[in-house]
Amino acid sequence: MNIIYKFSILSSFLGLWITSLLPEAFELILGFILIFTFGMVHGSNDIMIVDKLSKKTNSSFFKILLTYLFVVTAAIIIFYFIPVLALALFILLSAYHFGEQHWEDALSNLSLAPQKIFFFCYGLLVLYMVFSFNIEAVIEIVYEITALKIKNIYALQVTLTLLMILFLITVYAINKKQIPIKSVLKEVFSLLVFAIIFNSSSLIWGFTIYFIFWHSIPSLLDQIKFIYGDLKKKSVLKYIKAALPYWLVSLVGIAVLFLIFKDEKHFHSLFFAFIAAVTFPHAIVMLTMFSKKRA
Repeated sequence: MNIIYKFSILSSFLGLWITSLLPEAFELILGFILIFTFGMVHGSNDIMIVDKLSKKTNSSFFKILLTYLFVVTAAIIIFYFIPVLALALFILLSAYHFGEQHWEDALSNLSLAPQKIFFFCYGLLVLYMVFSFNIEAVIEIVYEITALKIKNIYALQVTLTLLMILFLITVYAINKKQIPIKSVLKEVFSLLVFAIIFNSSSLIWGFTIYFIFWHSIPSLLDQIKFIYGDLKKKSVLKYIKAALPYWLVSLVGIAVLFLIFKDEKHFHSLFFAFIAAVTFPHAIVMLTMFSKKRA
């Protein structure tokens, strides 16, 4: 097991230990603190990645930047005026993004089509695990955001379908010797850890544990290596220094959104609208980054 994987496992069980000791209200506060720090920082340096990509592809930086800002603006508008569509897109895009981040190295030799399907299904499986263990909270938040009352998320049917697709692709990849069995066993263990965490935690805290320790921090390291070429202390400090202004702007952005729309929308709606606005372009930037790494 590599260091990051060990860190993720230990941090997950530390989070589980916190769950057993502290009230849910504290979990909520700590969860938002982690999301607003590590979570937002991991998506704050997209502009630097865009700059790096523009140099690699000989594309105009301003053209890419304008596209990025257009996607952010479009996401906010769609989330405000068509929340059902925006929420669905947010879940689907996040699913692919999570799966890609988690499996990009292990499946680097897999054929493109099954690789992309695997990324999406794995990410959606993780999200559905979060939802399945917190159905009442999910239904409440969906209603708060969309005014849509859902009675059933078909947890068993969706989970089994996703597991079957993942199983078939895994068998195919093993047969083609495009993925080591050791990696498969490690990820099966990871899913068991997720199930324990999500079953024992509130919706926000369970999602936070996955989002921060299994997604954001590994993503930060990938970004640092892509931008600076290594993971030395100097590079990490340069990344943090560069990310700080964008992170502060992001915090100001969500504060402004809350102040403007606090009388019209609930906090969850505003929170997810902002996260979605950042996630849409971030997922596209990371997809491009991983594509350039593989090229």
